[in-house]
Amino acid sequence: MQDRLSQYDVASRVDVEDADRVCDFVTSMFAARYSDADLSPLARAFADIKALFEGTFPGYLPCDTLYHDLRHTLDISLATARLIEGHDRVQEVSRQLGPRRAILGVIIALLHDSGYIRRESEAHVENGAVFTKVHVSRSAEFLSNYLPRLGFAAEAPVAAALVHFTGYEKEIDDIQVDDPADLLLGHMVGTADLIGQMSDRMYLEKCREFLYRELVWGRVARDTTPDGREIVRYASPEDLMYKTPGFYEYVARHRISTKLGGVERFAAAHFDGPNLYQAEIDRNMAFLHKAIETDDLGRLRRFCYSLSSRPRQTH
Repeated sequence: MQDRLSQYDVASRVDVEDADRVCDFVTSMFAARYSDADLSPLARAFADIKALFEGTFPGYLPCDTLYHDLRHTLDISLATARLIEGHDRVQEVSRQLGPRRAILGVIIALLHDSGYIRRESEAHVENGAVFTKVHVSRSAEFLSNYLPRLGFAAEAPVAAALVHFTGYEKEIDDIQVDDPADLLLGHMVGTADLIGQMSDRMYLEKCREFLYRELVWGRVARDTTPDGREIVRYASPEDLMYKTPGFYEYVARHRISTKLGGVERFAAAHFDGPNLYQAEIDRNMAFLHKAIETDDLGRLRRFCYSLSSRPRQTH
């Protein structure tokens, strides 16, 4: 099997750097699953998220976070759509999420990292990654203000709660959701955020080159307690890489399989075969384990880049 190109999804079918192509794929997939559903809000949401990241959305500056760029958002939104489709493919009608929740789930995924993007009034902030510790709450605020534009005002409060399944500001058990279907949707968005990024073909290099820098900006790599003590979680990009297998095994896997209800199984239902996200994650982790065992992180030499650092068109 030919190795997939860096800009493509785990199935080598969708260019996850192109918002229009991801939108077309998701819309076609939902149109086939939900006949006669009005999917027009998806097209507007994809257009708006592209504008938001590129700096043409009113009131906002361009995205400048290198790891959490537009590609990351599109990849996670595609993974969310696939989990939803896989679920509704194998469930009887009464247990399906249905078209409106399916659309809502993708919109939440599209905006789950909007909190990293600086407002025009925040031009003095050095980088959007400064908001790392509060970016989910900022995303929830954006969702609350944005969803009424798409005719989803009634869902805005629950969407503001569900986006917290993608972050660590709240313990998962503390996120208040009344409807089991909404809870399931939140689990899917949270799961997609993990499996989407960890299956990225450039995941390992992006962690070393980009994520570490964001963690420094956000005072996660190093922090200071109120009494002045320094907490060092990641001393260097290399230290982050050495600790990534532990994060995967003891944090991400537990979160996916237990805290988020094991909804990753619906990816296999969507693909009608092996879970391609898990296959690519296993591939990345095996490569990293080998690099660590041989004490040779130089093996991580795949060229990586961020859409946030590419020149933007001027109009």
